[in-house]
Amino acid sequence: MIDFKGISVHYGHQDVLTNVTFRVNAGDRVGVVGLGVVGPNGSGKSTLFKIVLGEMSTDSGELIIEGSPRIGFTRQNPAPDTPDETLLEYSLRGIPGLSEMEAEMAELESDLADPAKMKRYGELQTKFEHLGGYDIETRVKVALGGLGFAVDEFSKPFQSFSGGWRMRAELSRVLASKPDLLLLDEPSNYLDLPAVDWLQKYLKAYDGTLMLISHDRYLLRTLTNITVEVDAGTATRYEGDLDYYMTEREVRYQHLKAAKENQDHHREQLQRFVDRFRAQATKAAQAQSRQKLIDKIDEERIVLPKRYTQSGRLRLAEPPPSGIEMFRCENLGFSYDGVKNVFSGLEFNVTRGDKVALIGYNGLGKTTLMRIMAGTREPTEGKAVIGHNVVPGYLSQEFAETIPPDLTVYRNAKNAWDAHGGGPEKVFRNQLGAFGFDENDVEKPAGVLSGGEKIRLAFLRLFFTAPNLLLLDEPTTHLDLDGRRLLEDALKKYKGTIFLVSHDIDFVRAVATSVLEITREGIRQFPGGYDYYCEKREEGRGKREEGKGKREEGKQQDLKTTEPPNQQTTALSKKELRQQRAAERAKIAPKLKELKKRIETAEKKIDELQKALDEASAELFNPKPDTDFAEANRKVRTLQFEIDRYTADWEEAATELESLEADKQ
Repeated sequence: MIDFKGISVHYGHQDVLTNVTFRVNAGDRVGVVGLGVVGPNGSGKSTLFKIVLGEMSTDSGELIIEGSPRIGFTRQNPAPDTPDETLLEYSLRGIPGLSEMEAEMAELESDLADPAKMKRYGELQTKFEHLGGYDIETRVKVALGGLGFAVDEFSKPFQSFSGGWRMRAELSRVLASKPDLLLLDEPSNYLDLPAVDWLQKYLKAYDGTLMLISHDRYLLRTLTNITVEVDAGTATRYEGDLDYYMTEREVRYQHLKAAKENQDHHREQLQRFVDRFRAQATKAAQAQSRQKLIDKIDEERIVLPKRYTQSGRLRLAEPPPSGIEMFRCENLGFSYDGVKNVFSGLEFNVTRGDKVALIGYNGLGKTTLMRIMAGTREPTEGKAVIGHNVVPGYLSQEFAETIPPDLTVYRNAKNAWDAHGGGPEKVFRNQLGAFGFDENDVEKPAGVLSGGEKIRLAFLRLFFTAPNLLLLDEPTTHLDLDGRRLLEDALKKYKGTIFLVSHDIDFVRAVATSVLEITREGIRQFPGGYDYYCEKREEGRGKREEGKGKREEGKQQDLKTTEPPNQQTTALSKKELRQQRAAERAKIAPKLKELKKRIETAEKKIDELQKALDEASAELFNPKPDTDFAEANRKVRTLQFEIDRYTADWEEAATELESLEADKQ
């Protein structure tokens, strides 16, 4: 569907993309990953999308888009057509020309006796139906509800919503338009955790081509089957999902590292010869020849990916001692205007060693609650009690903006160190090192730091207060994949108490040991982690559905008792039963045929792939002199991935076939 052929893009002297070549096939689900911002003008990942959308030209190379796919993408500054346009009206405009098409059809309906108008009406109706015009309102309402909008908000003016909620509306509009190619750039940035969960389920059912830029491991792991890594201006396609990419990336890195070490060693030998003999007449020609080799090596110098040279480390200090109870609230409420409550009647407690995730839709007061716990806001009703010797350490969503960008890493950290009592320079330097800042990093201005470096600096400044209750509001927002994993590992090892809000499901799943769910009805506490919370939530839904089913069953039973059945209409003859079964078999026959074909195709493909895998493995374990280990290893892994994929398809089809055949009997 899309071919990137040798594409390069430069901003001044900065190379954003260099000779990028890869293909996206129809139906691919591509995760685009890599480091965060490449430079002040944007990231290499976002640049790929801008090229596809025609918003940016390339300095060299060619982009080929086959066919004319309808492309869905979220605009960064969505705005209504008119000041009075409602949320629902805005969201319904996701398919260009659909409303005009509907208006023309309505006009033609008044005179369908005219053959020309009848023909035009038929053409429009076919196109309207193909675009999903008849059920777009239903799809839009489902998407708006799933992304956290209440039904009574559908009729509110679009411009009355904040920027984050406008982006949700923009996302719902794009999803409901059912495009052939869907481009999503960090869609979870504006979502809370329930909305991310809904988005994952929605995109799972999407059957078009998906390109997803994200640092959210949950979305990447569950939605993509191809990974494109954008790093240092290059793009590399991996034939697998996030887990495959992370494993294969490490293998490639080890090969690249070994090749770089060999190259550096060879260059060093050549340089020693040149330095030693360039002044000797008898060796001058040889020295000059070796200098040419050095120049060629410099032109083809192997550069390790940035992520490996900037990963750093994060080691959190032991928390100071405290009482068992860290925080308690009783009938807690807060209002900004004294009229409408953000929340009210909250009652829960946090004990020492808990790692609590606060989950709920945006607008329910999660950040406000955290600020009350941090002591930066006072409740307007009820009590908020901090435990004995508890020192809160609050990391807000805006932590990156609170770090002065013009001050160096050293000065930012030193100011915080001095503000909290200071101490020997050696101890301070050790603290810098514990958070991954060496002598090359400390003189960097904070404004040029990556997201991962900024959060390490923020945590360093935070820990100078010696907290034992960490309050973390969306701590992963500015982090790439490696930065999230770095923070996750540090918090899992941390022995203090944590209270966090995050839309990153994998992060919450790894760190949290209990969950607080805040809803419009109040707050509920779950003593297990995220998976336990999901399990209990589903049980609750099941019980509600069961209760609803019993009520419906009761109604049907009442009908049976009040209206005795007519024996002539309920009793079927043997002939009628045979006819009914035959009709049922005929109905599922096409499905049975399709499943059998899937099974046969999968079995044939598995046999072919297994033979190829045996051959590739033999080449890897019994190498020839010219064997390319990196390529051989990649081939083995790709074949293993393909075998797993077809095996899963075979199991799914075989299970469904077995179930249908059992029902048929």
